[in-house]
Amino acid sequence: MAAYFFDSSALAKRYVAEKGTPWVEALIDPTAAHEIYVARITSVELISAITRRQRASSLTSAAAAAALTDLRADFLSDYSVLEITVDLIAQAGALAEKHALRGYDAVQLAAALQAKSAYSTAGLALTLISADLELNSAAIAEGLVVYDPNTR
Repeated sequence: MAAYFFDSSALAKRYVAEKGTPWVEALIDPTAAHEIYVARITSVELISAITRRQRASSLTSAAAAAALTDLRADFLSDYSVLEITVDLIAQAGALAEKHALRGYDAVQLAAALQAKSAYSTAGLALTLISADLELNSAAIAEGLVVYDPNTR
């Protein structure tokens, strides 16, 4: 068993078929028994991404509806969800300033660092899964191990 923090760019691959989808699905498969962490804001980012693809006609209405249904169910059962707190936002602000990150990328990185801190207390490692190159660079600079699903 391992622990992974998924940002929105990586977790989207579970709901919309694209490069890296099979690898993401294998990591999240319940039989793999991995701990999967996500930030609460990830659900909003994914709902936005799915509905925007539907409106752009790159995803059918039926596929979008199925993806949204699966996403909502998975947030209730498959993920350890990190809440957006005042402390997390303060840390995200500092990370945005330090690494010139976009706002939600800084929130994702702050959440990943909090998950790493909590998980490493138990003597275990956590890996960030992200397809966002700027976020990945900042995460590496902050000491996280990073996997990009687009390279798997």
